[in-house]
Amino acid sequence: MENEEERNLVKEPYSGYGHYSYADYLTWDIDHMVELIKGKVFKQAAAAPRRIHQELVLKIGSQLSEHLKGKKCKAYIAPFDVRLPVKSKKHEDIRTVVQPDICVICDLEKLDELGCVGAPDLIMEILSPSNNKKELQNKYEVYEESGVKEYWIIHPYEKTLLVYTLTDGKYISSKLFTLGDHVASRCIEGFVLDLDELFEGLDEI
Repeated sequence: MENEEERNLVKEPYSGYGHYSYADYLTWDIDHMVELIKGKVFKQAAAAPRRIHQELVLKIGSQLSEHLKGKKCKAYIAPFDVRLPVKSKKHEDIRTVVQPDICVICDLEKLDELGCVGAPDLIMEILSPSNNKKELQNKYEVYEESGVKEYWIIHPYEKTLLVYTLTDGKYISSKLFTLGDHVASRCIEGFVLDLDELFEGLDEI
């Protein structure tokens, strides 16, 4: 029986080898979202994200958009390609291309017509039953290595939020925030999430 990582990995036939680049990614004609993590292809769920996931993306994205008015930082929601180069920014050398649920970029020189090349300042991922392992393990590693200053993981069904803050090149975990907490970003000055407000009404339907 295949394990969770094998289910998430896109089956060939993109080509006959196992490590892909952003140059390969740009040539694929596929009808679902995929991400590259260190050359491996991970597929997003075939179905649309769940309602609660989308409500949270909309709530947080709206708050960030309002908060960033007049500031140099910009917020984006998926689908939005974030390329994380290691040695070179050339398409053929980039092995990691992710689509975070929400990201904030303050160095606007990292933006081009294809998305972002380089680490965003803040990334938020909202977990779903199909992608917990990918968010907690695979993406954690590439976000830390690439220099993403803050990585927020939101669990919509447990109503919790965990923040990883980059300190001397390594992530330091916060406590597990939950209802009643206000969570402030260290890299986006003045941005605070009220978790009571964030999770309010999600269970009403």
